Amino acid sequence: MDSSSGIQGGSIQASLGGRYATALFDLAAGARTIETVEASLAKVRAALDQSDDFKALTTSPVVARDAAAKAVLATADELGIDATTRNFLGVLAHNRRLAELPAIIRAFRALAARHRGEVTAEVTSAHALADDQVAELKQQLRQRIGREVSVELAVDPALLGGLVVRIGSQMIDSSIRTRLNALASAMKG
Repeated sequence: MDSSSGIQGGSIQASLGGRYATALFDLAAGARTIETVEASLAKVRAALDQSDDFKALTTSPVVARDAAAKAVLATADELGIDATTRNFLGVLAHNRRLAELPAIIRAFRALAARHRGEVTAEVTSAHALADDQVAELKQQLRQRIGREVSVELAVDPALLGGLVVRIGSQMIDSSIRTRLNALASAMKG
């Protein structure tokens, strides 16, 4: 499959994070390290989710460029990040774009999934899903769509229960919150 930016489509490239993700994807594709970079970005995403200090480092406008770069590169070394992703994080720090990391990671995952012929589903649940639940969900989505599906998981306790699944422009909302809102609207009418 051609790794030039033509395969990604305009929607990903439209955002700043998408442009950075496309540049990283093109580098990874050229070096044949897409899976390695994707795994490294997953480690970065986990660090952002688990460490308030790391998240603050990436979003604080008061941290000097050099200090941010040193801290991010030290964190990358600690996480065992590959050289391409490590250098990319340094560029983001130098350009003051670390706050774009979540968007860049999402866009890169979408590009990598598309490269593999997969569809990416954004799944939001009220509680963290167990591995067997994720596997079952992937299987059901694969049957419904007819293609391989990679899932990007998020947790939103406000859903109360159920799932919200977004695949491209399609949305499947089976959350309890939505059902209760629909019931409340029906009772008013």
